[in-house]
Amino acid sequence: MSIILKSAKVINTESKYHGTKQDILISKGKIVKIAKSIPSNGYREINIKGLHVSKGWLDSSVCLGEPGYEERETIINGGNVAGKSGFTDIVLNSNTKPVIDSQADISFIKSKSAQIITNIHPIGAFSLSSKSKELAEIKDMKDSGAVGFYDYKKPIINPNLLKTALLYSQTFDALIMSFAQENSISNNGVINEGLISTSYGIKGIPTLSEEIQINRDLKILEYTGGKLHIPTISCKSSVDLIRQAKNKGLNISCSVAIHNLIFNDEKLKDFDTRYKVLPPLRTELDRKALVKGVEDGTIDLVTSDHSPIDVDHKKMDIDNAQYGTIGLESFFGALLTLFNLDKTIDIITSGKSIFNIQDYTIEEESVANLSLFKVDKEYTFSKSDILSKSKNSAFLGMKMKGRALGVVIKEKHLINE
Repeated sequence: MSIILKSAKVINTESKYHGTKQDILISKGKIVKIAKSIPSNGYREINIKGLHVSKGWLDSSVCLGEPGYEERETIINGGNVAGKSGFTDIVLNSNTKPVIDSQADISFIKSKSAQIITNIHPIGAFSLSSKSKELAEIKDMKDSGAVGFYDYKKPIINPNLLKTALLYSQTFDALIMSFAQENSISNNGVINEGLISTSYGIKGIPTLSEEIQINRDLKILEYTGGKLHIPTISCKSSVDLIRQAKNKGLNISCSVAIHNLIFNDEKLKDFDTRYKVLPPLRTELDRKALVKGVEDGTIDLVTSDHSPIDVDHKKMDIDNAQYGTIGLESFFGALLTLFNLDKTIDIITSGKSIFNIQDYTIEEESVANLSLFKVDKEYTFSKSDILSKSKNSAFLGMKMKGRALGVVIKEKHLINE
């Protein structure tokens, strides 16, 4: 089916159409014509006042639950939520039950996700059952479509296992991911170690825990070579360490969760478990350093770190509530409160090369892989904006500036009406 996007403002700094309003004709999965006005000729029209379009958005850390935690989210509903939230591509974490740690598991995810429009790129577990004892079948999983290997929110305890993986992975160009937390230092902490944790007598997670682990991983990377990604860093010292490593020429990348860019640990004063995330919300000094790291390119990716948790495991006391917040639906509007539109789109469309995901620009003859959005007047994010099965959003009540409308991927489209 052919589609025309009518009078869409193009936001794509690589495109000659950047900043202009265009009609965009999509047929047989490609952009076949871009012009100021294209006759309808019976094509399906998407005509929305204030429509903007960019190349496809990427979210590099999404959890959906299935298999094993379908009460939190399913692949089909979660994938549709991602599409309606403007994401053409999401990287899916392995924290399912059982953990995604085999070729068969990756094949299941690929088969299930073929039923939806959004492109789902699965992550395989780094170690068997994510127990950090024995390396998982990373070569077989990569051959089946895994884009990286990560024990979600669990550190690689054995440094020799990381060394072995970084050496082995170079033979087939695989991406190794390592969560930055030294458990013996974090010691079952709940929130950031600082004034709030001390004042209320809550166990804290010090930034030292993250810094030590990153320093260890960078030393190993310098010794072995290979590709290493540090997901969701949270503090100034981490930004500094990664900046130094990049200046050395190491093949290192990293991400930050949107909630760590927006909020600081003051949000935990009232023990609101919506703000209990891992890594925890840090100080305002850390938050500002993270924003600067995104601005100067030290931090490669910003992610929603979307983690649906059912109410029985989230709405409870601060010590026992599970970590995590959903973030797909609120991601664009939250990011736009920090950066101007061009920078926001550059951030949300960058980083595909880290996972060897194909990128497309907005030009004639390019594959259609487009995100649609509006830049509205300020509004307040509310429960009616949540499309996920789980409702554990840290962003409820936050004033935002923009709304995702959906995606066009090849010959299909998904619009959040």
